[in-house]
Amino acid sequence: MESTMFEAKTRLSALVKKAQHGDKVVLTTGRKKTPVAMIVALKPVKERPFDLFHHPGFDIPAGFDELSEAEMKAWRGESE
Repeated sequence: MESTMFEAKTRLSALVKKAQHGDKVVLTTGRKKTPVAMIVALKPVKERPFDLFHHPGFDIPAGFDELSEAEMKAWRGESE
C-alpha cells in the first residue's frame, strides 16, 4: 500500500493499524511519488479466533444437544 506524506500526516493511526495487520505502507513524496520510507509492524497483531470452544482439551460431551421427549414438549409449549 502507498501513501503520500500528506495522507500519512492525516491518517497516521489508520496506516499504523494496517501495518499491524501485516500490510507494508510505503510513504511517498513529491509529484512523482518517490518512495522515501516504509511503515511496518515490529510485531504483527495475532489473529484471535472468535470461537468460545477453541481451547485445547475442551470437549463437548456426546449427546449434549439431545433432548428427551418431555423436554421437547416443554420447548414446544405442549403439556404432558
